[in-house]
Amino acid sequence: MLNNRRMHRNLTPKGLTFWGQWTLASSLVVTLLFALVILKTGQLEYPYRVLAAFSILASIPAYMLCDVYSKKDDYAVGLGRLFMGWLLTLLILVAVGIACNANALFPVEILLLWAAISYAVLALCYIPIHSLSRYYHGQLHERHKSLIVGTGKLAADLAKTLSRQKRSPLVGLVGATATAAPGVQSQILGELPDLPQLIRQHGIRRLYITHSLQEATHIEALYINLLEISVDVIWVPDLNNMLLLNHCVAEVDGLPAIFLNESPLTSRPTAALSKSLLDKSVALLALILLSPLLLLFAVLIKLTSPGPVIFKQDRHGWNGQVIKVWKFRSMRVHDDHEVRQASRHDSRITPVGRFMRRTSIDELPQLFNVLQGHMALVGPRPHAVAHNDYYSGKIHAYMARHRIKPGITGLAQINGCRGETETLEKMQKRVDIDLRYINTWSLWLDIKILLKTPFTLLSKDIY
Repeated sequence: MLNNRRMHRNLTPKGLTFWGQWTLASSLVVTLLFALVILKTGQLEYPYRVLAAFSILASIPAYMLCDVYSKKDDYAVGLGRLFMGWLLTLLILVAVGIACNANALFPVEILLLWAAISYAVLALCYIPIHSLSRYYHGQLHERHKSLIVGTGKLAADLAKTLSRQKRSPLVGLVGATATAAPGVQSQILGELPDLPQLIRQHGIRRLYITHSLQEATHIEALYINLLEISVDVIWVPDLNNMLLLNHCVAEVDGLPAIFLNESPLTSRPTAALSKSLLDKSVALLALILLSPLLLLFAVLIKLTSPGPVIFKQDRHGWNGQVIKVWKFRSMRVHDDHEVRQASRHDSRITPVGRFMRRTSIDELPQLFNVLQGHMALVGPRPHAVAHNDYYSGKIHAYMARHRIKPGITGLAQINGCRGETETLEKMQKRVDIDLRYINTWSLWLDIKILLKTPFTLLSKDIY
């Protein structure tokens, strides 16, 4: 059983701040509604009590989605988030009313007056409560002074992060090695033997250790020496030299675990299911709508050059398995055993094929690959097996692209990484973007890539 430690943070003061302010806001909104109804009609009928209950329920996802009551916001941003959260709540109520045919039960003037006055009251209450919340959390953070053990690049980056977030005021760094990263020399307060004295002298409550995995024995010894001192010890492992995919810190039945390499689609089965449903439904719809275009180019290919209409090429798919990727044949039949990508003036490309490649029409048969489950609409583009064999030994983490299904389009393609990769640097850039997609995958990211793809089809680098 996995219990991600980041989920436990929801019970910290940040979560309590949200629920406290939300409870007050919900109480005010309901009170205003009841007061207006009694003032206008003289009685509180049942439909208004139902409306009050639905407004409370609708405000929870609306406020969370808009990140209302975030203590990091200034007043202008906070009021803007509050407005968007309240507007979204009202839209949810209207949608539910239309679905249930219940909007006629409520006079429009009462609802409009309630919506306007409620936001005004919520905004007036937000300013003093937000000020108190920020002051309270500021006082808490001031008490938790911190110290960093280490003077390397990770320690310097952590120091910048703590300063930017204004959490756990950083007192300084304690040298763990003879070398120090640029810009931290002035922050070094002493060496490791001085650590207990520095903790007591500055009232340190939190200690960050930035040692690498190779120095785990030193961390254990340091931790034991600090057990008698009232200080929170946090290990920030130096993983900068390791290629990490969707890494996180979690617990496995109470045992700490650092996930160095995990695919978001395999770690969350519901995510894989939602992506598969999106892929196959959109692919089926696209095939139906584009069927006349597909038939037209199938006839043109057959009439203009000898050979099959569909070109099936072996490419690596999910987990490195070899799959048959379908494309409209855009080249004359030739030997594909050598590593040779299509170039701008490639003599192998037919006139019809050149147009198809420029407009990416040659990729449309891969919609059948999506229905077969071999590909996705969005993902790293699959390369020919010969190309993979060539690049796998030359490009860092090249085969890590196959942690998820290959796609018809991808993040690399909408960022301009299309066409010939005549240098290793170009292929490395494409791989880096593919790995970034794997790291940050979400259903919304897939939708954004699909929406942006049509605007990249006429790129000058496609041939």
